[in-house]
This record gives sequence, structure tokens and C-alpha cells, in this order.
Amino acid sequence: MQRTFMAAGVPEADAAICAHVLIESDMRGIDSHGIGRLKPIYIDRIREGIIDPVTRIEVDREGPTTAVLDGHNGMGQVVACKAMQMAIDKAKDYGLGMTAVRNSNHYGIAGYYVKMAADAGMIGLTGTNARPSIAPTFGIENMLGTNPLTFGLPTDEDFPFILDCATSITQRGKIEVYQREGKPLPEGWVIGSDGQARTDTEQVLLDLVSGGAALAPLGGIGEELGGYKGYGYATVVEILSAALQGGPFLRALSGIADGKKVPYRLGHFFLAINVEAFTELEAFRATTGEILRALRNSKKAPGQSRIYTAGEKEHLAYLERSTAGVPINEALERDITAIGDWYGVYPEE
Repeated sequence: MQRTFMAAGVPEADAAICAHVLIESDMRGIDSHGIGRLKPIYIDRIREGIIDPVTRIEVDREGPTTAVLDGHNGMGQVVACKAMQMAIDKAKDYGLGMTAVRNSNHYGIAGYYVKMAADAGMIGLTGTNARPSIAPTFGIENMLGTNPLTFGLPTDEDFPFILDCATSITQRGKIEVYQREGKPLPEGWVIGSDGQARTDTEQVLLDLVSGGAALAPLGGIGEELGGYKGYGYATVVEILSAALQGGPFLRALSGIADGKKVPYRLGHFFLAINVEAFTELEAFRATTGEILRALRNSKKAPGQSRIYTAGEKEHLAYLERSTAGVPINEALERDITAIGDWYGVYPEE
């Protein structure tokens, strides 16, 4: 992946960052955001001229605890790593650090950046807007992005608590996984223009772009199962991602203008909270660990063998894939072959 990014014009150090974010996703079992997105989300867009492979980061505004960065349409992972590290550095000095980013692109798994904070002994928070996918409760038009609201907290266990999930029931990347596997979607993930649930995977991916389908917010279609909660959280992320840095929002993030593909100009925000500004880090880690262990050891539903806490499944996947490797299906293999045909870059045996 690093060699592919470099072949597409990304400088070596930046290519290493981008590849590492994607590898972390695959290693943690988040197949929707790993190598499966190398071609369609990054390389194709670089080739189309809607992502600049050379990332120029400009600090537009800065205070002791805050900063606004302009990514100038560069690689989202590179901008995001810089922004979160700035937040962490400010939190070391002042207890809190927060940055906002404008003119960026898809930055991979949000959990990567809150893990940076957790590994530094801090609480991390990030969010990003995205191209329109989610319909508001009682609506059918895709207006909001999947807009993750992501937290990372240090613990006394072998892995941090990381809650990294979209504010929709699912996200486009997971639908792409179903497409590659030739499977229909579970009912309730997607709403059609007639207000009914959609399960036709191939056509849904097309209609999400054309506006003929939309993702349901977290909680589902309507109010009965709390869909308005996911809708509300998605809106919070949209506001913080756009309004703090004066960037585009909602349907202006479609990547299309006058019928042509254009840069997405996404916005992100990053918050680092220095635990030691409040309490001893080891005490925080111990209490957090006790809470998580109490949850996992609570009474299980009939037929269930265990209870998980956020970040645990990803940690277990990482341990397994460290020896077994990452599975590659036929559709993904075709993408990798296409990249090789373009650049002469093939996986090394």
C-alpha cells in the first residue's frame, strides 16, 4: 500500500502514514476501511485529480489550546495525524487541546486518531463529516454523512476503550463489503425514496450517490427504535466539523458540482484531554478497567457466551490476524491487480 501511494505521487513519509492507517483497519477486522478502500477512495480520486497527493498543511489560526488547520485537499490521514498530535501536545501543556480541520479528505478509521490520544495517556475524541448518506428521521433524502463520533480512553488492560462507529446503522464501506461478497443487505439499513427498506446491495450503492436511497440513522427508520438519536448525533458532528472551521456542509459535500467531480472539502475535529489534569493516570486506568470488566462479567443473555466492551473485538482480531493474515476476496484481488497494471506495483511474496 505504501508503494502504491508513492507511485501515485504521495511523498514517502506521507505514504507510510496513509498505509499504516489502512493496515491498522484491516488488522483490527474493520475490513470496510482497509485495503478495500485503497483503490476506490484514494488512488482513483488521486488519478481523477480530486485529491492532491502532496499534502500542504497550513495553520490558519492558533491559540494555546486550539488550532484551525487547512489541509488544502491533501491526504486526510496525513492532515488528521498532524491535527491530533497538535491537540495532544497542547493538552500536555494546558490540560486540553482541540483542533479543527478544513479542506480535507476521507481520513480512514476515526479510531486510529483517538488511539493516538489513549496511547499518550489521554482521552481522545474526533469526528468528521462526509458525503451525504443519512436521511433525517421522517425523511428520505440523504443529507448527512455517516459522521462518526469517536472516543478513545486509556485503561489498565492490553487495549484501550475505543468506541468508533458511524451515526448511521451502517456505513457505505460495510455495504461495499456486502457487494464484494455478493450478499443482500439486512432489512432496515437503507431507506428508499418510497420510504421502504431496501436490501438490493448493488443498486443501493448506485442510489446512495444519485439520491434514490439513504442510510437510516443509528436506531433505524422512524422513531420507534430511537432513530432520532442517531439523527441528532450525526447533526452534532456535522455542525462541529463544518461550523468551527467555516467549511461546506450537508449536500455541498457530495463531491459533485455542475455535473463534474470536485474535491470533497471535508472537515474534522480532534480533542485531547490530559487525564493527569484531573487525576492520576494510573487511577483513571484502573477505574476504567474495573468498569469494563464489570460489564463483561455481568449476567449474559441465554445462549450468549460472552459480553464485549468497545475495542475488545478489534483487539482480538488484531491478535488473530497478526499470525493468520488479512483475508482478501476475489473482488479485492481484482482491485489490487488493477493497481499493479497501472503502476507496476504488486504485493511482495
